[in-house]
Amino acid sequence: MAYWLLKSEPGSWSWQDQVKAGEKGTSWNGVRNHSAKLNLMAMRVSDHAFFYHSNEGKEIVGIVEVTKSYYPDPTDVSGKFGMVDVRAVETLNNPVSLDSIKGNPRLKDMVLANNSRLSVQPVTASEWKIIHTEGAKHSK
Repeated sequence: MAYWLLKSEPGSWSWQDQVKAGEKGTSWNGVRNHSAKLNLMAMRVSDHAFFYHSNEGKEIVGIVEVTKSYYPDPTDVSGKFGMVDVRAVETLNNPVSLDSIKGNPRLKDMVLANNSRLSVQPVTASEWKIIHTEGAKHSK
């Protein structure tokens, strides 16, 4: 299994929207960056991704699972970009902020810490474990 991070502005598509999509989930469309496109193309069914609220919050709030691998995005009139389908699988008890990621020396090489603008990013297994452990802690 590979790990990823998907970014969304809560005003456009929030974690709550993703959860409301239920077991069927939804398509992850609208990506128009070639690096992000290559990451979408590498995703496989059952891969997991952190769901990151960008702009507002700037924090990882949940985990989604890829339910359908890369296919054409009908919202792209150029025909160059595609999408995957995802469903919510876990809400983090303790959202993990960008500041805490940047402040953790064990995460200094994480793509999010160095290229926070990329909308679809790979996450290493060790990064996943560190963040998931932090996010699973119960809030005070």
